[in-house]
Amino acid sequence: MGTSVSYPVEVKRKAVEMRLAGVPMKEITQELNIKNKTQVQTRVRWYKAGDTHRFEQPSVANTA
Repeated sequence: MGTSVSYPVEVKRKAVEMRLAGVPMKEITQELNIKNKTQVQTRVRWYKAGDTHRFEQPSVANTA
């Protein structure tokens, strides 16, 4: 199984700001060292839905 990475709230917000400003996904993931572009896409969706409180929540760890 993969490992779960929890990013600081500041990184999550910066990724959303960059994406909304039109920065390419590849540039965002490289600059902020984010493993998977779907993490950015999910946070942008939360932002647009007004669910920014979810940025405070840690990632759900994989359990066996």
